Amino acid sequence: MNTLHFGLTHLPQRSKSPRSEGLTMVMDKGLSISDARGLVETAGQYIDFIKIGFGSAAITPNLKEKLNIYRQANIRFYFGGTLFEAFVVRDMLAQYEALLEEFEVKVMEISDGCIQIEHSLKCEYIRHFAQRYTVLSEVGSKDKEVILPPYKWVEMIEAELEAGAWKIIAESREGGTIGIYRSTGEVRMGLIDEILNKIAAEQIIWEAPQKVQQEWFIKKLGANVNLGNIPSNEVIALETLRIGLRGDTFFQYLPR
Repeated sequence: MNTLHFGLTHLPQRSKSPRSEGLTMVMDKGLSISDARGLVETAGQYIDFIKIGFGSAAITPNLKEKLNIYRQANIRFYFGGTLFEAFVVRDMLAQYEALLEEFEVKVMEISDGCIQIEHSLKCEYIRHFAQRYTVLSEVGSKDKEVILPPYKWVEMIEAELEAGAWKIIAESREGGTIGIYRSTGEVRMGLIDEILNKIAAEQIIWEAPQKVQQEWFIKKLGANVNLGNIPSNEVIALETLRIGLRGDTFFQYLPR
């Protein structure tokens, strides 16, 4: 349960863990064991998912020990979609499944941001893994030259949800300069509106590594918007942004 030390009024009601909306997904890009313990101690109650970023799980020392820290804190974790793609492109999907079993991973990300996967095949992967795992499926390319039109985003999201994805991750990379954002980091507002016209907001985890992006989504969709790719040292800062205890959203919930 979230801790609030002071009896302030006019704060939004945050969803309670384990939650399906208002999610905060944090990027672990190589935290040490002591860093992981510190993250859990200071901000664990505000974190729903930790992504072991890109393919870093393959080279992270003491990986099982770190994952156990997250597990004991009831924080769900998963390996970045880039690692999934690294196994797919090498025709090693069976080995990837064995890896998930070995590390007792219950959540997995399916993406095609680095390699081209026929969309029907991607949906087959989702159907297969959704039988045993909570599947987060990422839509959007990591290639800045690939610009998907809004209708294609909607088609892909609808198909992947139908295939069994629990949530869709809207791609931005860890820098927030691609996918649902322009190269400057500016939100592609027309794209977001097109998606929301067809898809319920709680079905999407919007990658939003930059504060200005987090602010935009909170102002548009409220305190319980799903946000991802949050830097591990900014979890508390994001939570204050969500509930109006930071200058950028200070007047969001106060009486007019």
